Amino acid sequence: MGLHTVRMPDLGEGITEVEVVAWRVQVGDTVAEDQVLADVMTDKATVEIPSPVAGKVSWLGGEVGEVLAVGATLIDIALNGDGAAQAAPAARTPAPATQKATSGSTAKAEPEVAAAKEAAQTTAPKQTEMPPAAPSTPDNKPIASPALRRRAWELGVDLGQVRSSAAGGRILQADLDAHVAQHGTQNPAATAPAATARTGEDTLQDIKVIGLRRRIAQKMQESKRRIPHFAYVEECDVTELESLRAQLNTRCGDDRGKLTLLPFLTRAMVLAIADFPQVNALFDDETGVITRHSAVHMGIATQTGAGLMVPVLRHAQNGDLWTNARAIGQLAEMTRSGRATRDELTGSTITLTSLGALGGIVSTPIINAPEVAIVGVNRIVERPMVISGQFVARKMMNLSSSFDHRVVDGQDAARFILAVRDLLESPAALLVA
Repeated sequence: MGLHTVRMPDLGEGITEVEVVAWRVQVGDTVAEDQVLADVMTDKATVEIPSPVAGKVSWLGGEVGEVLAVGATLIDIALNGDGAAQAAPAARTPAPATQKATSGSTAKAEPEVAAAKEAAQTTAPKQTEMPPAAPSTPDNKPIASPALRRRAWELGVDLGQVRSSAAGGRILQADLDAHVAQHGTQNPAATAPAATARTGEDTLQDIKVIGLRRRIAQKMQESKRRIPHFAYVEECDVTELESLRAQLNTRCGDDRGKLTLLPFLTRAMVLAIADFPQVNALFDDETGVITRHSAVHMGIATQTGAGLMVPVLRHAQNGDLWTNARAIGQLAEMTRSGRATRDELTGSTITLTSLGALGGIVSTPIINAPEVAIVGVNRIVERPMVISGQFVARKMMNLSSSFDHRVVDGQDAARFILAVRDLLESPAALLVA
């Protein structure tokens, strides 16, 4: 008997809040012990939250895309299976995730929510008077979800004037709709549907940015805003490198694995960093402290179905071409399948990014803050080049790099990339160094 409240656990490493990216259950569902209730996202990694008890879901603590603090209520589970008919769950509102409101649209409650409300009403005394306006939180804000607050702001409605129909005082979407119907809105245009059909097949669609995509957007925006990027592009002749790679794959591929271009680039960067340690560093611009690393923890930018992620090849300086190739392949596979851990997705000191055959002629990669350098690889193109007065076909590739100009001077950045280029154009050095 009773109600069990599942709170957002402390996931460690100083994490104070997480984002709800998916609910695995809904109100009214029966759950077993250790069944996954929700997926939440920290800085980059998605974490599954299991149920510590068996019972029936009576309340969800947030909408998909909502940020919850550690210790906040994630979900309520009725241990005897009575769900929303319990007096305690009735004090909460139906799950925001099942009555989701989006900008410019009115969402209707799901059948589960309607059933929960009906069940709650069968046990709660009927009210003969209009309930009072919603009580405020200690900071004098009415109780409502972030999505509902945004909707009220768009409508020009003061939530303090909206009456709550839920015990506990939380304002529901239905409460806001009822207030608008009775009193009107300061912004009638905001009541227009979010997805409005145009002529023919052309429609508008609002897509909420949540989860990894929102994290990427925030990180890229912050990096571009705070870091004075300095871009440098250098041409590189990789004819000999591609020939060597083909020979090694023919002779050693079956036993040691096939080599892509990435382990060669990683090795060249590791060797060049020995002479330019300022590019293998992190800059804390809040404290003004630069931390140089002796170990090279190479971030390998990897495209996934959910967005760009950066798994980390730790101690890249210790691995040979084949060791690093296997590690890079394993990291990429785990990242794309969603199995990479937080440790495998954090802690890089410099990043390597490549679009492969889609690499274009030149790019301007954004630095993976708090790092101070990123090296991008463009596609290989066979072009005529003049050597000893003769036109010869050579395989050419550009290296597009960006540096934090607060930490890395332009001359040092250019010399570093030239050192990487020289190593790639004399690839035997990558095997003996």
